Amino acid sequence: MRAKYQSVLDLGEQLSIKNGDVKEEDGQLKVWGTAKTPYEKDLLWDEIKKVGGENPTDIMADIKVEDDSVYARHTVAKGETLGGIAKKYYGKVMKYKDIFEANSDVLKNPDVIHPGQELVIPNL
Repeated sequence: MRAKYQSVLDLGEQLSIKNGDVKEEDGQLKVWGTAKTPYEKDLLWDEIKKVGGENPTDIMADIKVEDDSVYARHTVAKGETLGGIAKKYYGKVMKYKDIFEANSDVLKNPDVIHPGQELVIPNL
């Protein structure tokens, strides 16, 4: 079972899931831990569904969230745009307006962002 869901376990390590643990009991893999944000929790669930299908019965996951006041926190990389960031988190470029509004204390123009800026990705 562990081998089947190895990509989920690897992703948990990459995301630095806190208090994470894994047990195999009665043919079911049990995993738990705390993700930093809802976005990271969603990434883990997406990977679980990718491996086990929409409603897997061979895994039980209890993923808590440390900070649910935001959907995610994002550090701007060189060449990124608010539209590209919005597409990554929401699947829709036009949601850049929501990101801009949530960061109006840092951003003055939606067309001007700089590498290294920490942006709040709001819960929508």
